[in-house]
Amino acid sequence: MTAKEHLNMLKRIKAIAETGLVYNQEAYDRERYEELRDLSLKLMANVGNVPFKQLQDFFIPQEDYPTPKVDVRGLVVNEDGAILMAKESVDDKWTIPGGWADIGNSPQEVVVREIKEETGMEAEVVRLLAIYDKEKHDHPTEPYHIYKMMFLCRTTGGELKPGFDMRGAGYFSLDRLPELSTPRILESQLRHLFKLVKEDQKEVYVD
Repeated sequence: MTAKEHLNMLKRIKAIAETGLVYNQEAYDRERYEELRDLSLKLMANVGNVPFKQLQDFFIPQEDYPTPKVDVRGLVVNEDGAILMAKESVDDKWTIPGGWADIGNSPQEVVVREIKEETGMEAEVVRLLAIYDKEKHDHPTEPYHIYKMMFLCRTTGGELKPGFDMRGAGYFSLDRLPELSTPRILESQLRHLFKLVKEDQKEVYVD
């Protein structure tokens, strides 16, 4: 079994423990669920080679049914067929604009704002292209489960410039991509999204 498969199993165990903590208020059962959750975090720390305390501090205590996090990203392709990308300050690598979905904003509002903040370009959403389950793609392993909503967008104005927390912004052809920030986007996903656009496939792809 691979490290990723181990981590996926541990994430599932953690989710089961947290579900028990939400829905079962008996003291005896609660202690067992807390113990199960702590064991899953310790094992996750071991598999992911990160300090246990770091994982403890990372996860907010679960007060409702545990669900995946949502990452929202926008694919902008210019008239020359080049893709709008931003350079992350975290790892000094490139991705299409986007970020975590925000409470109080729709996914479309989030992706339009992220494009503006990260690249300086004003944009509008054309349509939803795909919903990826990050576990089904070759991303680096992470301690939580993520769905990725990928929107096709088009620019309506603005000036190309990186945001305050980004190190660059520009357009790149699919055959001359920069080094990608693989926790955020993969070349296989870019090629898949590009194919959906060029073939004008109207159905939303869902993992």
